[in-house]
Amino acid sequence: MNEVRGVVARAKGEPVTVETVVVPDPGVGEVLVRVQACGVCHTDLHYREGAINDDFPFLLGHEAAGIIETVGEGVTEVAPGDFVILNWRAVCGECRSCRRGRPWYCFSTANATQKMTLGDGTPLSAALGIGAFAEKTLVAAGQATKVDPRARPEAAGLLGCGVMAGLGAAMLTGEVRRGDTVAVFGCGGVGNAAIAGARLAGAARVIAIDIDARKLVWAKEFGATDVVDSRETDPVEAVKSLTDGNGADVCIEAVGRPEVMEQAFYARDLAGTLVQVGVPDPSMRVELPMIEFFGRGGALKPSWYGDCLPSRDFPALIDLYLQGRLDLDRFVSETIDLDGVEDAFHKMERGEVLRSVVVL
Repeated sequence: MNEVRGVVARAKGEPVTVETVVVPDPGVGEVLVRVQACGVCHTDLHYREGAINDDFPFLLGHEAAGIIETVGEGVTEVAPGDFVILNWRAVCGECRSCRRGRPWYCFSTANATQKMTLGDGTPLSAALGIGAFAEKTLVAAGQATKVDPRARPEAAGLLGCGVMAGLGAAMLTGEVRRGDTVAVFGCGGVGNAAIAGARLAGAARVIAIDIDARKLVWAKEFGATDVVDSRETDPVEAVKSLTDGNGADVCIEAVGRPEVMEQAFYARDLAGTLVQVGVPDPSMRVELPMIEFFGRGGALKPSWYGDCLPSRDFPALIDLYLQGRLDLDRFVSETIDLDGVEDAFHKMERGEVLRSVVVL
């Protein structure tokens, strides 16, 4: 057993606390990871607010990188000393989706079997099966992807969730191709990653849309060729005016709101693609005229984790980072310790940061 410090959400909407967490030694198929860095993601805030489920208390944190400390029986993919990025989609290789060659849609992903607990034995629910706002965490071996150890942990860990979601929304779900025009609605961490992904894929024009002027400045830094302040301009008309009246080949909704999704729907070219990667509230609904859905053609595609396959995509993207072609460091707005997570949530809500990253 390992006693460590970790960030816990005990009840809906209450400030998080740093508490003693007991982490079991790894069992069959499990690994113990010494966490080096973990990004503060909106999903962690959703857990704290009870918007995911009510399985309190939660051990928060999931966007992380670290070092394998020990491995359990049967683990061959990684070994002690390996530098890994944690992921929440450890594919099984056996379900009907995996067998059909689409493991990024795996229907039976794995988590650690054993529970981490509070010091008094109360079981903790690990956020997205990871729980990495802690000095050490226990995950399924498939949730730890080995990458080049030359990468900075605070940058590399961001591929574990939000940055991968945005990159994948453009490169994998949206299948952006050289010469395409792409419009990204919402320029926080995920949206700016989508901008970076679109540029990596060869998009000729990337239009960034947001209501926050500060975020539009960030978007230009990540490669947006045009920016639209949608407080002052109708974003649909703006996108059309920048595309000879046609609309964008790919529109990426990175906010998670129905009115923004509707804007992205209408800002597409005929037969264009809409990718929805912003995380919505479960109560939200979308209503569109059926004739518009039918008559415009194209594709409407949800993007869950950017349709990534961690074992394939994480090492390749880290290679691009080390080559200077993918600026992951630019996503790191600040580094904090475990005691700074609650304050980081408030900064995130106010739109002051792309990512606060806990460094341990």
